[in-house]
This record gives sequence, structure tokens and C-alpha cells, in this order.
Amino acid sequence: MRWDHLAENAATTENTAAAGDTAGEGDAGPAAASGPPAALFAADAVTKRVFDTPEFRGMTFHEIRARSLVNRVPGASRMPFEWTLNPYRGCSHACVYCFARKTHSYLDLDTGAGFDSQIVVKINAVELLRRELASPRWRGDHLAMGTNVDCYQRAEGRYGLMPGIIGALRDHANPFSILTKGTLILRDLDLLRQAAAVTEVGVCVSVGFVDRELWRTVEPGTPAPERRLDAVRTLTEAGIGCAVLMAPVIPFLGDRPDQLRATVRAVAEAGATSVTPLVLHLRAGAREWFMAWLGRHHPHLVARYERMYAGGSYAPHWYQRQITRQVHEIAAEFGIGPPTRGAARRIAPPEPPAHGSAGAAGAATGPTQLTLL
Repeated sequence: MRWDHLAENAATTENTAAAGDTAGEGDAGPAAASGPPAALFAADAVTKRVFDTPEFRGMTFHEIRARSLVNRVPGASRMPFEWTLNPYRGCSHACVYCFARKTHSYLDLDTGAGFDSQIVVKINAVELLRRELASPRWRGDHLAMGTNVDCYQRAEGRYGLMPGIIGALRDHANPFSILTKGTLILRDLDLLRQAAAVTEVGVCVSVGFVDRELWRTVEPGTPAPERRLDAVRTLTEAGIGCAVLMAPVIPFLGDRPDQLRATVRAVAEAGATSVTPLVLHLRAGAREWFMAWLGRHHPHLVARYERMYAGGSYAPHWYQRQITRQVHEIAAEFGIGPPTRGAARRIAPPEPPAHGSAGAAGAATGPTQLTLL
């Protein structure tokens, strides 16, 4: 593994293909000086750690002091935000379809099992974020988290970067959103409420299906779908409206009408504000890993997938439209639907502090408008 690869090739340190459902990361943060962008971190600034505990067995953490944290979304992206923030690289959720696997190749790390077990941790993330938010170059734009890898993956339980990140965004009243498969987000519920009192906050949980057998094989490192939906329910009951990204809908394995109905019903019962389906896409890096998995577990489907994805990373438009229509029709039956662009979604303000004292969330005088991914 050549960590100096990053120092020599700054232009690709945080760059992924950005068209589709998730955004890649740009090269340098908004506080960077003019001229060529800085590398993600210095070649000699890596500490490797292995923790001999059951939850981290078989995993290696590469602790780095990153040079930038806030990244611009490449111009080709169709995403409704311009900036992303990712404190980790690699993901222990080990989803066999994860589009971000390709990013590990930029570090000369394996995009298969290595992506699941070799986790890069930006240990100075909070320090960097506070510096970048305070920069006169920063305009207070929306920051999206969880667009590359999950910021509430297993490593977050050890490193605890998100409380400091949310706290910094709260202190600067900077709008942000979080997309996650992790239930650890509930640990930061109070911070989310404080942030929602002063700025726009969006929370979205990813639940593509509720089939437990499918979950165990394609998302082995994630909390069970019902646990994620419990998190949706808890967030909603606490006043943080939560959407569900129904992703991915997996062709021939999770797309039967009864499967779609069961998932949408569970999403509605959890109190989600909306549900948005997204069909599986297979980019380079993820495609090879997924197809190898498919050949082991469902060899009869390999030829069908080769035909379906012969045109590129995405399923045919007719299939995507069919799934979207089915999900939206079912959702309408249960009283939920897709998010409405630009529509306000309001939550009750946090409880006032005891004895009338002013707390961190006390600046809000009314309901808060939120935004989703």
C-alpha cells in the first residue's frame, strides 16, 4: 500500500463519479488557498490501529490528519447540494453493492474485503470543520453527510466524531443533512434537536427492503431493517422528521410487488415523512464485487443481470420508472409519498430549559423548517 499515492496525486484524493443517487467528493475544502488543491493528508501522517475486541475483530483503522474535510461535489452531479463532508473512508457495513468501493482504489486499498475492513479515520475532522466554517470563504451552504460512506458506521462508536461535527454545525447555524443506515444516530438526538432549533436539518435513513434473509447476505454489517425503522420512529417522535430512502431496490431479489408493499408498509408504520425508491446501480469497483457475490449466491441470475446492466451502471429507464411508480402508488395508500422539493417540514421546538434559563437551543422562537437529501 502506497500512502504517498495521495500526496503525489492530489487531484484524485476525494473524487468519485457523482452522477446518480449519491455525490462524490471534491478535492479541497473551501478554506484552501488558491492554486493546486492540497492532498488529503501527508504521506507520513498515518497511524495504523487494530483493536482486539469482538466488534472490531478483523478490522484495521488508518488514523490520519486530513488536510481538508469539506468537499465540493463535482459539477456533473445531479445532487441538490454542492458540498459534502465525510469523516471516514471505507465502511464496515459491508454492503455488497456499495458504490463507494471504487474510492478505496485511490489509496491502493482493496475495493472488496478491504473496503469493509480497512477504515480511514480523519481524526482531526472536528478541528478541520470548525476552521473551515469560520473561514471568510465559506458561505454557509448546505453540507450533506453520508453521501460517500456512512458516518454512523461501526467506527463512529469508537472515534465519536459526529457529536463534534454536529456541534460545530449547530454553533455556526450551518444547514446540513445526514443519510445513514446506522442506528447510532440516536446517540446524537439531543444535538440534532439543538441544531434544528437554529438551522435547517435533514435526516434520512436508508432501508431498501425488510426481507431479513436478503439483508443478512447483502448488508451483513448493518443494523437490521426493523432496527433502522425503530430509529426512524424515535427520531420522528422526538420532533426530528425523518425520511426513508428505499435503496437499493434489488432486481429479481427485492422487487416483487409483495416485497415492495411490505417495505413501504413498514416505512409508513415507522412514521417516516416520505419514502423515495432507488434501484440498484452498479458502478466500477462495486459491479465486480456484487457480480462475484451474485455468482456465489444466485448463479441463475448472473445472465439476467448482465443483460439488465449491459448499458452501463444503471438499470434501464423503463425498469426504474416501473419501480418508482409502484412504490409511490403503494405509499399513497399508506398516506406517505415522495419528498416535495422546496416544501417546508416543521417540527416542534425543543422543550424550554428549566427555570427559564437560556440553553444552546434557546435561540429558536418557533418551529424549524428542515430539508432532506
